[in-house]
Amino acid sequence: VPVATQTALPADPHSYSRPTEVQVKHLALDVSVDFSRKQIAGTARLDIEHRTSATKLVLDTRDLTINSVRLDDGSNATWKLGTATGTFGAPLEIDIRPATRSVSVDYASSPSAGALQWLDPILTAGKKSPFLLSQSQSILARTWVPIQDTPSVRFTYDATIRVPKDLLALMSAENPTQKNADGVYRFRMPQPIPSYLLALTVGDLVFKPLGPISGVYAEREVIDLAASEFVDLPRMIAATEETYGPYRWGRYDLLVLPPSFPFGGMENPRLSFLTPTILAGDRSLVSVVTHELAHSWSGNLVTNATWNEFWLNEGFTTYIEHRIAEKLYGVDYAEMLWGLGRTHFAREITEVEPKYQTLKVDLTGVDPDEVSNELPYNKGSHLLRLIEQTVGRKAFDAYLRGYFDRFAFKPMTTEIFLADLRSNLLSRFPGSETKIGLDEWIYKPGMPANTPAARSNAFAEVERHADAFIAGGPATAIDASKWSTHEYVHFAQRLPATLGAVRMAELDEHLKLTNRGNYEILQWWLEKAIQNDYRAADPAIERFLTSQGRRKFLMAIYKALIVTPRGRDLALRIYENARPSYHPVSQGTIDEILSYKVAPAK
Repeated sequence: VPVATQTALPADPHSYSRPTEVQVKHLALDVSVDFSRKQIAGTARLDIEHRTSATKLVLDTRDLTINSVRLDDGSNATWKLGTATGTFGAPLEIDIRPATRSVSVDYASSPSAGALQWLDPILTAGKKSPFLLSQSQSILARTWVPIQDTPSVRFTYDATIRVPKDLLALMSAENPTQKNADGVYRFRMPQPIPSYLLALTVGDLVFKPLGPISGVYAEREVIDLAASEFVDLPRMIAATEETYGPYRWGRYDLLVLPPSFPFGGMENPRLSFLTPTILAGDRSLVSVVTHELAHSWSGNLVTNATWNEFWLNEGFTTYIEHRIAEKLYGVDYAEMLWGLGRTHFAREITEVEPKYQTLKVDLTGVDPDEVSNELPYNKGSHLLRLIEQTVGRKAFDAYLRGYFDRFAFKPMTTEIFLADLRSNLLSRFPGSETKIGLDEWIYKPGMPANTPAARSNAFAEVERHADAFIAGGPATAIDASKWSTHEYVHFAQRLPATLGAVRMAELDEHLKLTNRGNYEILQWWLEKAIQNDYRAADPAIERFLTSQGRRKFLMAIYKALIVTPRGRDLALRIYENARPSYHPVSQGTIDEILSYKVAPAK
């Protein structure tokens, strides 16, 4: 193992905790879920390891009510809640002794906890039972558990969760597959995880197996479609293990959430959370599943030490996602994914501030969610593809497999990765580092000139159709009868903002795009409709923004709308009604885009 692994980790600018002094090693949760109060309340016992002679344990909290703190000898601890600072919350400082091995915090979350969304029955598929979902990434675990909320700290956990008797509780842990009689569920997570992977959901859920170590949870109304859509999951797991080494988390299950979930997926260990917007009915959007599965290696197993290193999670995961896709669905399918990613990369360079275009970023004082974009995914994955093309796939595959073995269950920084890459791969290929231009990729903004190109035969055909239409050809000449989602998206991306409403209507008449149920296609089509003032799409825009809360989709459409006074009025009218159904993560982002001020509670 190279010396670089011994490098001291940087202080986390997003956490008050001081894990180099005292580190949490295990969390034992015993809490009740109260839908009427929109509150999680109970006790968090934190087992700790002393690393110095420090006399304080510092935890991250945000909007938590702390009732009492006890030490493991039964005595009441002296504690202090510091001054709250916006999204970072407040430090909970607990006085400890050299002999202290655990502290127990009796607490309650706020109804407005940033990680939690409490859904009324009307916002679920079944319309009868309420639903709770969590989203702890990036720094939101502290809004429902007092914890060292930094990805550099890993801990095991167990939990006792009390919920209404007719609902099922699930966590990022060993899970039940059916409801029990008393509504008390016990969980165990034996592998150490960082706080952002702590997850809980409660709802009227059922389970369907997909393979020996995999299955899917969803509401009864959605379960059959979900099981059909994800039938390839066992093959995905096998393909990933074959290239990158054993799956180390026991089971790998999926959970399809209500439409308000703010992300395509969230890689909570053993139980990836998924948006229902990927249930296209033709398995065309399962790349989200391959992405979340890939996180079981890159992110969950080897984790960015702080959010300044986010690309180490998402760039690696996007690269592996495309490799799994190639293995399962062929080279041209994967090249379409690379092509879409490259298009997004080029677009992001025009939209993201230069200081956030580097792979290694400095987010000191900034909420990571406020500057969230897909650049770390696309720039990071293209760098790894360039390394693969420079040294050869066989050598790069062997390197990545070794990397996951060497750093399993450890935090990672850009500098440790670069030292390991040089030591265990690039040193065997003289001149490779210069050819790649590592420093430019990591530390400089922009899209490097040697960004690998994608070569998709299917996309070349799509471009031929698009260019003929843009040049004045009839829409009826476009043969899209065998197009996949990716081909439709690529076609829509190619359309100019100067096409005009008449030509847009002609396309719509032929391809029936405005009334599609596929959200990926719709996002791009509706953006072009807004740019071209194609007002026939207005009802579809409203449906799109009120039927789901996936932040990526919402951002694209609201950003497109606010360019004109008419669009801005439409955006504000829709958002006023839709906002309560969005997750707090999405609300925060769209509030910022629209400069929306929440009216104070009366």
